[in-house]
Amino acid sequence: MSDKTLPFSKDFIEQTAQRFPTPFHIYDEQAIRENARSLNQAFSWVPGGYKNFYAVKAAPTPRIMQILHEEGMGFDCSSKAELMLCDRIGVTGEQIMFTSNDTPWDEYAEAIELGGVVNLDDISHIDYLREHGGKLPDLVCFRYNPGPLKAGNAIIGKPEEAKYGLTREQLFAAYKQAAELGATRFGLHTMVASNELNGDYFVETARMLFELVVELHTRLGIKIEFVNLGGGIGIPYRPDQEAVDYQQISDGVRREFRNTIAANGLDHLKIFMENGRCITGPYGWLVSRVLHKKDTYKQYVGLDANMANLMRPGMYGAYHHITVLGKEDAPADHVYDVTGSLCENNDKFAIDRELPEVEIGDLVAIHDAGAHGHSMGFNYNGKLRSAELLLRSDGKVEMIRRAETYQDYFATLDFPAVVTD
Repeated sequence: MSDKTLPFSKDFIEQTAQRFPTPFHIYDEQAIRENARSLNQAFSWVPGGYKNFYAVKAAPTPRIMQILHEEGMGFDCSSKAELMLCDRIGVTGEQIMFTSNDTPWDEYAEAIELGGVVNLDDISHIDYLREHGGKLPDLVCFRYNPGPLKAGNAIIGKPEEAKYGLTREQLFAAYKQAAELGATRFGLHTMVASNELNGDYFVETARMLFELVVELHTRLGIKIEFVNLGGGIGIPYRPDQEAVDYQQISDGVRREFRNTIAANGLDHLKIFMENGRCITGPYGWLVSRVLHKKDTYKQYVGLDANMANLMRPGMYGAYHHITVLGKEDAPADHVYDVTGSLCENNDKFAIDRELPEVEIGDLVAIHDAGAHGHSMGFNYNGKLRSAELLLRSDGKVEMIRRAETYQDYFATLDFPAVVTD
């Protein structure tokens, strides 16, 4: 069972809301740091070294990124903006892993300029880089899509139906071609699951990549410098779900490493991952205030937040736990749909959710919004994206992203001159 407790009280949030009006996202710095250390410690045994490259798309906020970099993490980027964020906080070189698809040249050029590791999504991108940049980087990595050889999961689906990566046959051809064109350092990557709670899945992924490392070395003489097992470690959004045990995954990966990599004299190999959700997801909350109650065919609770602040429930039907602040111990004896104000009927944070009796003015905390929460925000209906706050380790609250204003929203628009008689 996962513990859906909060690191703050109703009174604390009421005081915070006097400075920073709801809705807002708030993150727990100390919990994020402790979680990052736990993952790093679990994989501290890797002879060549271990690093998690935090998936920037999960929470592309400089202060969060700075905290994670201080805890030894690099960054997994998939766009030019994410690369620029890294540069702005002083992260360059092989602390960056650039994994993208359908990628324009200017984004590849930015990654190469920063000295990041370029992870190619298709064999044709070898020629694309040469045509636009004149040569391949010295270090190249390829994203492997195992197709039917590896099961996906409910979010990513079947690997053979995913748009990402090279087939097994293409993978061997790509390394051969890259070596012939002058590349001297190589990495191997895959990403075939998202929000996966079965730790054995990641051990199986490691086994698959370790076997490929040996085969590439045997057949082509290619010495793989690192394997990137991808991300995808899930979090227990529902109270009845169990959190993934990092140490259990590590123990399984270590066993496969010993049996396959070390047994073939390749134990220089580094192990990378690119987790985002499990690093910050459980340690962020969307805080909102109840504006309205409605009693028609169902009981509705209307918030001052909406799907533009957290789209996962509306987009995926995803479950996010909701706590009514100050009523944590009250019986959940009412059933509500919890809604936002968008002109879309899927703008619902919860459907038929059992909660304590809710009153207008109550504060609610929507759990597990620390990844793919604010970052997936949008401006439909002219809604403005909310502020992001950091509950610092010293107990103080710091604004790390201000709320948007209508001036921000209209800044890119060109208004025609008003014609008057």
